[in-house]
Amino acid sequence: MGKTVDIAVVGSGYVGLVAAVCFAEMGHHVICVDNDPAKVKALQGGDSLIHEEHLPQLLNKYRNNQVEFTTDLGAATEKAAAIFIAVGTPQSETGDADLSYVEAVACEIARHLKTYKVIVEKSTVPVYTNEWIRRAIERNGVDRSLFDVCSNPEFLREGTAVSDFLHPDRIVVGADSEKAARLLQEIYAPLTSGDYYTREGIIPGEFTSDAPPPLLLTSTKSAEIIKHASNAFLALKISFINAVSSLCEATDANVQQVAQGMGLDTRIGPRFLRPGIGYGGSCFPKDVAAFRSVAEQMGVDFSLLTEVERINANQKKRFLAKVRAALWTLRGKKLAVLGLAFKGDTDDIRDSPAIEMVKMLIAEGCSITAYDPAAIERTRAVLPESDKLRYADGIYAAAEDADALLILTDWHEFGALDLEKLRTALRYSIIVDGRNMYDPAKVADAGITYYSVGRPVAHPVRELVNA
Repeated sequence: MGKTVDIAVVGSGYVGLVAAVCFAEMGHHVICVDNDPAKVKALQGGDSLIHEEHLPQLLNKYRNNQVEFTTDLGAATEKAAAIFIAVGTPQSETGDADLSYVEAVACEIARHLKTYKVIVEKSTVPVYTNEWIRRAIERNGVDRSLFDVCSNPEFLREGTAVSDFLHPDRIVVGADSEKAARLLQEIYAPLTSGDYYTREGIIPGEFTSDAPPPLLLTSTKSAEIIKHASNAFLALKISFINAVSSLCEATDANVQQVAQGMGLDTRIGPRFLRPGIGYGGSCFPKDVAAFRSVAEQMGVDFSLLTEVERINANQKKRFLAKVRAALWTLRGKKLAVLGLAFKGDTDDIRDSPAIEMVKMLIAEGCSITAYDPAAIERTRAVLPESDKLRYADGIYAAAEDADALLILTDWHEFGALDLEKLRTALRYSIIVDGRNMYDPAKVADAGITYYSVGRPVAHPVRELVNA
């Protein structure tokens, strides 16, 4: 086992909480700090607060021993050798990342710096944030010799964040001092040496002791850009295939076949070539806007990102038109909606295209009955039940007597529906699938008219209308 490092993680959201328990899983001692006492109490009691595979297991294993939860940032600063800032960086009205939480944490850390610390940006931040953190700390009277600021961006996918952390494609460490770089390398040594993968009962994943993940050492500015550039490129890839899907619909081609043909090219690859109703979540919309804003501030024309955002917004409008095409008119229609989270395997509804679609359909005069395996309670907080919206406790309850079924989130269970049971439950045998979960021919064979994204409509030989 490698050297144990005392770590503070500031923020207990998706990134902070996952980082805290995973650092403990790697063998370090962690203090996780949050300014919300209720949240800290819940975490101390074993409530992970978010839907994430493996997280409850690791939280129960390490809470209140190898991972402490506290509101006392000052005490955590004094104890830790490395302090990871993992607070939110929400999008401002101008599209910039709001760094006020990062600044507040930096200033609070500065008030308690007495010995050398490495302060690590873990939040997704624009280039030059490293310098602003340094300036904020120095303005609070801290000698430059007492700290270094590094960038260690996260590349976690919600739903698989724990395995992504412990089996990362790459670990990026942006450090401008050798001393700081050495400490970050020590922290990640259990992964990069392969030692972690020799232990019993580890979180399973891609890497092994013989083939551990790589660590890329860069400048702080390069690391900051790597994160934004990666997310912007993935958003571009999604928007590109969505634009291609529109062309496929116009020509009766099949976007799934087109994507397969493209993905077999090793220079392109198959991942993120799945058309749908647009990207969402807490990262892509915010990071694309922030990256574009930074480019504009630096005098760089990055209008390509503006087009990515436009295509993404239009994809929802195109899906609404698809629903209208399936039903002729929308006012007064009763629709079943499967999926509220922005993607499967998470309860996160931030910038969820599914939520946006529900709002658009209600504005068109539809009545919605919605179901999601994990995100109903979060959705209920922002979209309370009404005469136009109610929440069902299961898939087939949502479908009962609906004029059509809409699939808006790619939960695995939505790809394994009992089509005969579904056909019987629906008033009209129509599925409008925004995630391309099915083989169109299979759905048509079950007597259901099937609309998907970028593929021809599949009609049954004889449409069956339920009595």
